[in-house]
Amino acid sequence: MNRQTESKIQSEPDIVLETARHIGEANAMYAWVEQSVWTVPMLMALIKGVKGGRWYSLRDKVGKEENLRAAARAVIRNGGGAGVDGQTTEQFEARLEEEIQRLGRELREGTYEPRPVKRVWIPKLGSKEMRPLGIPSVRDRIVQAALLNVIEPIFEREFAGHSYGFRPGKGAGQALARVERLLTEGYCWIVDVDLKGYFDTINHEKLMKLLEERISDRGILELVWQFLKQGVREGMTGWKPTEQGTPQGAIISPLLSNLYLNALDHMMARKGWQMTRYADDFVVQGRSQEEAQTALALIQEWVEAMELKLHPTKTRIVDAREKGGFDFLGYHFERGMKWPREKSLKKLKDQIREKTGRTEGKSLKEIIQRVNTSLRGWHSYFRGSIPGVMKRADQFVRTRLRAILAYQQRKRKVNGKKVNHLWPNAFFKKQGLFSLAEASEIIHQSQFEIADRRAV
Repeated sequence: MNRQTESKIQSEPDIVLETARHIGEANAMYAWVEQSVWTVPMLMALIKGVKGGRWYSLRDKVGKEENLRAAARAVIRNGGGAGVDGQTTEQFEARLEEEIQRLGRELREGTYEPRPVKRVWIPKLGSKEMRPLGIPSVRDRIVQAALLNVIEPIFEREFAGHSYGFRPGKGAGQALARVERLLTEGYCWIVDVDLKGYFDTINHEKLMKLLEERISDRGILELVWQFLKQGVREGMTGWKPTEQGTPQGAIISPLLSNLYLNALDHMMARKGWQMTRYADDFVVQGRSQEEAQTALALIQEWVEAMELKLHPTKTRIVDAREKGGFDFLGYHFERGMKWPREKSLKKLKDQIREKTGRTEGKSLKEIIQRVNTSLRGWHSYFRGSIPGVMKRADQFVRTRLRAILAYQQRKRKVNGKKVNHLWPNAFFKKQGLFSLAEASEIIHQSQFEIADRRAV
């Protein structure tokens, strides 16, 4: 620090303190950003606002080698399959510096072109139908991650508080807690919204206009447009164009999909409606049927204007206090209670079946270790469910394990009661089997104790 600068700081302490305050605020609010892109001056500009509300000169930051390296580390850590070019994350990592320099050069020179997305079909949860899965090439995933590092903070600061999907510091648990809190406050009339094929029906031109409201850099806009139009390749059928929708499997798709619904979020908030959204899955809660009907009509009008569609049978209005309830983020809510919806239970059972084949040759200890991984993860999310669900799930797991033991000991004709007697519940507890019911009981007991202490 030279004497002139030091003298200026000493003579203007208020400015220094204000600057320090903003720097501290920036570091606290945006600890998640890529620091090689979002320097302190840029973060302060983000907080204070830029002239005209639009950002220029961003393309060079996407191609910055430090940013590309950070993006590559994230993509390699997440793994995933090879795209249409056959390159794996391991192969990219083996030539990391060479690949990074190549990508940076192509982005700076404007010669970078995304490859088509590889499309494969996988089973749809809880259905016999298949759904498409897009696998971009590794190099495209890395460029998208680098692009996300640059543009996400610009839009993130404007997203509504009740939007929880694919956002830093937010998650499904917070969305569920909001819905449950509103139910206890009397917001029991539910507009259960289902956007039909949302990610595949987003209008490209309308999406680009939303991007242009905050970004003026033509290079960034052109890069996003390239990803929207990169098309798909399925098997040997060749390239197919993508006329609408966000890129399948793309790292930037969650941000773009949140941006497309952002205006709806803020409109509902201005109208006073209690909306909770996680990506394209959202509900609106009201105190009366009339409120719910008014909100649904407003949503219908907005959806049509944005060239989206509501599912004709899945979109509905329900009273959560009555039998039937509604599903949201894997849970079923009904009459003041919540439990895993049928598809969530089926998913758990399918996982357990995969790990407990009757002819399984592994030891019971090994099998239990594998099963416990699924049980602990499932319980972590669904631990707020009513106790009966957990008990029935435990019974299912023990039945699968007893069948393995009976087969291994060739007791195939032993009836259910005798099998239960041979290997009682206490036996599996001793073997270290995780109990969903017992874990939930511990949590409920702790909650009661906390409530009692507060009452005192």
